[in-house]
Amino acid sequence: MSRGFVKEDDQEEIPIVPPRADLPNGITNYVTPNGLTELLAEKEKLTNERSKLTNENENELRIAGNYLNAKLNLLSNRIMTAKVIDLAEQPQDKIRFGATVTLKVNDEKKPQTYQIVGVDEADIAKGKISFISPVARILIDKKVGEEAVLKLHNRDRVFKILDIVYFT
Repeated sequence: MSRGFVKEDDQEEIPIVPPRADLPNGITNYVTPNGLTELLAEKEKLTNERSKLTNENENELRIAGNYLNAKLNLLSNRIMTAKVIDLAEQPQDKIRFGATVTLKVNDEKKPQTYQIVGVDEADIAKGKISFISPVARILIDKKVGEEAVLKLHNRDRVFKILDIVYFT
C-alpha cells in the first residue's frame, strides 16, 4: 500500500545513526590490541543497552531497538574487518602503526606526543591520531632525528622526530 493511504500517526520515525569514523574503501582496518578491546567493550555496552530496553510505548521501543541494532551492525562490521597489529613485531627504530612518537613541531618549545592508531581509536584529545591522517602518513617509516614536512596551503609544518616507543 502506498504511504499516501496511511494515517500520519502510523508513520514510523526512522532513526538516524551517525556513521563510524571514516575508513575509505580498500583501506585495511588496522587496530591496536587496545583498540580491539575498546571495540568489543563498546559492543557489549550496546548489547546490554538493547537488552534493557523497556518502554510502554511500543513504537518508541521499536525505534530505540532499531537505532541500537543499526549501531551494532556498523560496529560488528568494524570488529569483523579489524586486523590487529602486534606492536612488539613493529620495527622499533621506525615509525609504523601503533608507534607513540614524540615530535618537535616547527619552533615550538614543548614537544608533542602522539600514538598512531586505527580510525576508531583516534582521539586527538588523548594524543591518538589515525594512521590515515596526513600527519601520520608523513611520519611513517621515519626514524629518530629525521624530519617530516606537512605542506599546508600557506606554510609548511616541520615535525622533528625525537622519540619512538611501542607500548605493548
